[in-house]
Amino acid sequence: MSDYKCEKVLPYESTGSKTEQISEMFDHIARQYDKMNHLMSLGQDRTWRRKAIDALADRRPQRVLDVATGTGDFAIAMTQRLCPKRVLGVDISEEMMKVGAEKVAAMGLSDVVSFEKGDSLDLHLEDGSFDAVTVAFGVRNFSSLEKGLSEINRVLVPGGALAILEMTEPNNPILHLGYKIYTKICLPIMARFIAKDLKAYDYLPASIQAFPKDDEMRALLKKCGFSSVEIKKFTMQTCSFYLACK
Repeated sequence: MSDYKCEKVLPYESTGSKTEQISEMFDHIARQYDKMNHLMSLGQDRTWRRKAIDALADRRPQRVLDVATGTGDFAIAMTQRLCPKRVLGVDISEEMMKVGAEKVAAMGLSDVVSFEKGDSLDLHLEDGSFDAVTVAFGVRNFSSLEKGLSEINRVLVPGGALAILEMTEPNNPILHLGYKIYTKICLPIMARFIAKDLKAYDYLPASIQAFPKDDEMRALLKKCGFSSVEIKKFTMQTCSFYLACK
């Protein structure tokens, strides 16, 4: 299998696999994660999720898997907008899913949305058991992109769709300069006062920079079994949306 630079980017200078370090990182920032997400994106993360979900609307998926579900925002939005019969959120961080389960219970959605601890590289789910899979800002955390995306392909029904949202560095030179200023100056300030974990938010721009995008990501998705890939850019090229069909 091919190696990708983002697989080597780790949040901490300590022993342990990337999977172990990512789990530790998200357990640590779980209670501040939603606030940081909304603040960092200036509230645009909600709009990005809505656009990704609307791209799946014509398919009317009834069984949805949300990989790297975190605190469940994608799973919740999917349930509210498309009314599927079942949404399963899978993540390696129990603390993140605890926050998600609290939100789901408060909204009265527990009969549709459930959570399960699991590794994206080894999903304990049957072949062809989901109509759609979603991943929001989690693919660059996979310790093996090829294994993770191949696993997602395996659990999709033939003709099923994968919707990925991922942060990206803008290609436009002017936008790229603004992005660099933001991540070097503004982001550390927010991380210090809100998340109180500078390492986690040093990891964020480093993993974004190392993540494959555009044609490289399209080629990777096709290598993992997807037949077609659409790519869209949101909010000054800072967020990429990939819609891949099995």
